[in-house]
Amino acid sequence: MATADISDLAAVPLLASLAEQELSEIAPWFDVKEVGAGVRLVGEGTTGTTFFVLAEGSVDVTAGGERIASLGRGEFFGEMALLGLGRRTATVTTTSEARVLVIVGDDFRRLQSRFPAVAAQIEATMAERLV
Repeated sequence: MATADISDLAAVPLLASLAEQELSEIAPWFDVKEVGAGVRLVGEGTTGTTFFVLAEGSVDVTAGGERIASLGRGEFFGEMALLGLGRRTATVTTTSEARVLVIVGDDFRRLQSRFPAVAAQIEATMAERLV
């Protein structure tokens, strides 16, 4: 897998508040994964140690076999397993070709501690999704 570059991260609304120098600091923490349509990125009930940002493409989010959301470019998922009980609360499957930025648990925690405003946005989105 390739490592993300600054332009990948600059296009993500979650990271829009970061300066170019900060983006270059965190770019090596993200891997870039290119996947086709119909690829299951996470499975409901499985253990989760990764956080995903859609650089391009779209996904469907399902829980209990029901579609609960569709996400597109710039949106993210995977935070509930990292911030919650460690298990995936939904299945996420690509609905188009996608370019996904992936960060693992240790680097995710480093992102949280280094950039509290980004962490607060992730937590706020998680709270909205839990309603």
